[in-house]
Amino acid sequence: MPFMITSAEMEHLKKLARLELSGEETEQIQLEMNKILSYFEKLQELDTEGVEEMQRPIDLVNVFRDDVVGDMFPHETAMGLSVEQEEGFFKVPRVVE
Repeated sequence: MPFMITSAEMEHLKKLARLELSGEETEQIQLEMNKILSYFEKLQELDTEGVEEMQRPIDLVNVFRDDVVGDMFPHETAMGLSVEQEEGFFKVPRVVE
């Protein structure tokens, strides 16, 4: 049986992401997410016997640069964009007990 996102899980995801969606928008996103998950189910059906694992699909090389201090985003501007703040810091929901 394929893994599908339930309505309760969708509500939980909306809360975590602080999304305010209408019922219709929620249903549409839930359908789209379940469609994506069904693609993963299809991938599970592939025969990968003898196929060597890849780290990445393309060769990448790290490009290093000097760590130079530049213009900074003003603190007041950043705080103005936050949903919640406390004593000059961003306040976010607790994710680890």
